[in-house]
Amino acid sequence: MNKFNKTYIFGISMVSAMGGLLFGYDWVVIGGAKPFYERFFDIASSANLQAWAMSCALIGCVVGAVISGVVSDKFGRKWPLLASAFLFMVASLGTGLAMSYTYFIFFRIIGGIGIGLASALSPMYIAEVAPTHLRGRFVSLNQMTIVIGILAAQIINLLIAQKVPVGATDEFIRASWNGQMGWRWMFYACAVPSALFFLLTFFLPESPRWLLKVGKADKAFPTLKKIGGEVYAHQEMKNIQSTLNDVTEKVDFKAILNPKFRPILIIGVVLAVFQQWCGINTVFNYAEEIFTAAGYGVSDTLFNIVITGSVNLVFTLVAMFTVDKWGRKKLMVLGSIGLAITYILLGGAFYFQLKGIAVLTLVIIAIAIYAMSLAPIVWVILSEIFPNRIRGAAMALATFALWIACFVLTYTFPLLNKGLGAAGTFWVYAAICLLGFVFILIKLPETKGKSLEEIEKEMVTSK
Repeated sequence: MNKFNKTYIFGISMVSAMGGLLFGYDWVVIGGAKPFYERFFDIASSANLQAWAMSCALIGCVVGAVISGVVSDKFGRKWPLLASAFLFMVASLGTGLAMSYTYFIFFRIIGGIGIGLASALSPMYIAEVAPTHLRGRFVSLNQMTIVIGILAAQIINLLIAQKVPVGATDEFIRASWNGQMGWRWMFYACAVPSALFFLLTFFLPESPRWLLKVGKADKAFPTLKKIGGEVYAHQEMKNIQSTLNDVTEKVDFKAILNPKFRPILIIGVVLAVFQQWCGINTVFNYAEEIFTAAGYGVSDTLFNIVITGSVNLVFTLVAMFTVDKWGRKKLMVLGSIGLAITYILLGGAFYFQLKGIAVLTLVIIAIAIYAMSLAPIVWVILSEIFPNRIRGAAMALATFALWIACFVLTYTFPLLNKGLGAAGTFWVYAAICLLGFVFILIKLPETKGKSLEEIEKEMVTSK
């Protein structure tokens, strides 16, 4: 019976998952700063410039996701994580110091590259070091830290922003402390955890699976032994080697085009896109528009955002304790159909012009469902299903698809909202969730309780 060093596994997983925390903070902080930097840069009347400010970081995310495959297969998982921490530091300071819209955009894109790297590498690293029976829970740590980062950004935004009088003009907001300095400190705050992540990453061991893939078994064994003891280390090395065969250090990206990998890649890409097109991220990025339509002012909206972030955290913890018990597929099925029903009701609330608590309640229900299903479970599945031989490249492809989908979602929400209204927009998201429900029911296999190598043999070599 292997005795696992859970304290050690938790420690290295949490350091890696700090990439998720910074991802969550950097992703959401802009929502709270939005009413203020828009007035500072005088873009409040330009829908195109507003949309570009909100979505430009996603271009960086796409770049980061693409290069994550190259750098993680060439340099391992540890050093690219270190690079992402450095990029977060540069972006948080640069964005806060920006005196022009152009520099603001530039540093948002730099931060996006950090997000793209961290979003691919953090869950992949944790999946490669966690034992089979604990893998879902430990990979979910990454989503938990994303949610903590989101909540931290929401709380810090609320604490930094001074109360805005109802009906305040653009000129008043621009000249206020919020409009001149407040939004800058919202971005500066991210520099502290970025620096901590940068320092702690130096102490991470390299992924043993990557070390074995590049022929460094002597360096992989000590980490595996520290995780589960000598017997476990020998067993894992044997299992990992059985799926690597004669793979060389240089990874050919053409390998992911091999027909035997196609079904598994399709599942990964579709789930990545679905996680974004289910629509929940519009609540975080466009909270001002959604809650304004429900009758809330700027200060009330910031408070409501903190409520949604708190619910997000609580139900992410629920997911952590159910993912290895209920399984991945069951949670994904429940999440997709639950979101579809909630969006139908939310669209109805906007259609019948319901205000205040009715809309807030339905938004909270949607976030709770998403937090315990699609948000963490998609990352768990993506970190599990790809074969050892192509994991870096395949994870990069899936994450690339995810951020492209996120860009489309973020950029199209204002257009859908203008053309269809809030009701029609959420009904579109309901239809997407129904399609996702059908795909998951038919195509997604259950991976609970299986080692990465067992999953690979079942999904690839049997094809």
